[in-house]
Amino acid sequence: MSSRLRFTDPDENPNPSGGRWEKRAVDLGDGSEVVYVPRLIPRDLAWEWFRYLDREIPWTRPSIRVFGRSCVQPRETCYIAEKGLAPMRYSGYQPHPYSWDEYPVVKDILMTVCEAFPGSKFNTVLLNRYKNGSDYVAWHSDEDKLYGSTPDIASVSFGCEREFFLRKKPTKSQAAKGAPRSDRKQLKQQSFVLKHGSLLLMKGHTQRDWVHSVPKRAKADSVRINLTFRHIVA
Repeated sequence: MSSRLRFTDPDENPNPSGGRWEKRAVDLGDGSEVVYVPRLIPRDLAWEWFRYLDREIPWTRPSIRVFGRSCVQPRETCYIAEKGLAPMRYSGYQPHPYSWDEYPVVKDILMTVCEAFPGSKFNTVLLNRYKNGSDYVAWHSDEDKLYGSTPDIASVSFGCEREFFLRKKPTKSQAAKGAPRSDRKQLKQQSFVLKHGSLLLMKGHTQRDWVHSVPKRAKADSVRINLTFRHIVA
């Protein structure tokens, strides 16, 4: 099934600044959907929040394990979560959960996301700071049981524009040993530009059926900060 792009009603959700959010919804098929908001946060406010995040967040660059080897994560990170949640782990690393009350601007960003998508629930956020084009995120999906079977995952971007790619996971027949190389190449892909103040929301079975990445970008010479909001259900 090919993906279908549709535009939601421009009067569906009000923007705190008095305007309207333009939402671009992409139906990926089989219960997977991505909603893209090019301008979630007004430009001047987005730069104000960017400067706060860049200065005030306790950024760290942890050691992680990739294919059984220890390496330094190619981006800086920070994790914020409600008290009492199950610990979040990835690539052998368990980040320290900071409190939402310590960073009020992060709470303001969360409120903006929830206002744009009434009914959405998020109780954690993983912040990433990319210093240059060599900082990246490899292909992966967030299939952890902590997030439930059909999680909503919202990513808000600040600063330098970066590309975001989605690639359909191969079926069992395509992944089987000996499958023709041409079959493996025929995977659906989608791409988005993560702009300053934009939001990308992945819904439904997107994590089950797709992988995503933020590739290296040779010409990116300034900082980008990304906040990925998730809801832990366990």
